Amino acid sequence: MVERIRLAQELLDEYRVSALLLMSSANVFYLSGLKASLAYLVITKEKAYLLTDGRYFERAKPLAHALLEVHLILENPLKTLKKFLRSLGVSSVGIEGDYVTLAVKSALRSRFYKLIPLLSPLKKLRLKKDKTEQELIKKAINLTDRIFKELLDEPLSGETELSLRGKIVNKAFTLGSTGESFPAIVAFREHSAIPHWESSSTKINGKGALLFDMGVVFQGYVSDFTRTVYLGRADEEFKRAYQWVKEAYFKALEMVKVGRDVREVDLAVRKYFKEKGVLSHFTHSTGHGIGIEVHEPPRLYYKLKKEIKIEEGMVFTIEPGLYFPGKFGIRLENIVFVEDGRGVVYSEVPLEMLEL
Repeated sequence: MVERIRLAQELLDEYRVSALLLMSSANVFYLSGLKASLAYLVITKEKAYLLTDGRYFERAKPLAHALLEVHLILENPLKTLKKFLRSLGVSSVGIEGDYVTLAVKSALRSRFYKLIPLLSPLKKLRLKKDKTEQELIKKAINLTDRIFKELLDEPLSGETELSLRGKIVNKAFTLGSTGESFPAIVAFREHSAIPHWESSSTKINGKGALLFDMGVVFQGYVSDFTRTVYLGRADEEFKRAYQWVKEAYFKALEMVKVGRDVREVDLAVRKYFKEKGVLSHFTHSTGHGIGIEVHEPPRLYYKLKKEIKIEEGMVFTIEPGLYFPGKFGIRLENIVFVEDGRGVVYSEVPLEMLEL
C-alpha cells in the first residue's frame, strides 16, 4: 500500500492539484485496504489521510503506516471532511468527477480551496495489476473453477435457475470467498439468449442450453467466468454456433500482445463472426478489465475513441457470445493475464462443449 500511495502522490503534479480526495469504495480500498460504505481518503504530497466513522474505525486503525494516518469521523461526515480539507491548507482538491454527486460537491464547496473534477483519477494506476493483485485474482479464479466443477457433478435436472444460483453462492462461501462478485446468471434455453438475464424460478427440465455466468470475491478481488453447456444431445445448430464462439475466443486470445491496441482484440472477434454471417448476433464488447471491480478499464471494444495499448500486468476478460432470441445463447469467458508479452489464462475449465 505504501508504494501505491507514493504513485498516487505523483499524480498530484500531473493533475495540478495540491490534494486528491477519493470517495469511491474501490479507490479507497485500492490505496488503503479498507472496504467501507463510508470512508474518505485524502492524498497530499506529504501524507495520506483515511477518514471513516465508528462502524469501520477499529478495522481501519491497523492499516495506518508512515504515509497513512487514520482519523475518526464523529459528526456529520461531509462537514467533518470539509473542515479537515481546510485544516490541511490545500488550495485545490481533485475529486472523482465520474463518482461525486452534485449534492456532495455542493456540500464540500469552500472559499478556502477549489474542487477540480477529474475523470477516473486512479485509472492510470489501476489499469495494470501488481503481483499481489494478480495472485488474489488467480485465487478467485481457482475458487470459481471449483464451484463450476462441483456444480456439474450434481444433478441439474429438477433444479430452478435460482436454486442453482443459490448453490453457487453457498459453495462460494464454503470454499473461502466472501461472496459473489455480481449476482450469478443461470439461464436455461431461450433465457440464455439474453446476455444479462436475471436468474428466475424457471425449472431446469428436458433438453436445452444452460448458461452460467458467475464470479466470486477473494480478499477484495473478483473473478468473472462464463460457460454454456447443453442438457441432452445438442442439435447441429447449437453445435455449429458453439464452435464459432469457441473459435472467436481463441482468435481474440491470439491478438493479446503487448503493444497492440485493445480495439484489435474486439475487431478479431467481429471479423470472424462477420465471415460466418452471425455478427448481428454478437451484441456486446469482447471484454473488460477486472480487479477490485468486475468492470474496470480497459474495455475491449472497437469503438473506443482513444487507443489503449496492451501492457504487461493488464488483466481483462475475453467473452465472445452469440445470441439467438427465442432459441438459445452461447457465451464463453475467461480472465486473461498479460504476462511475458502475451495473454495467459489460469482457468482450468476446458472450453469444449459439454452435453450433460
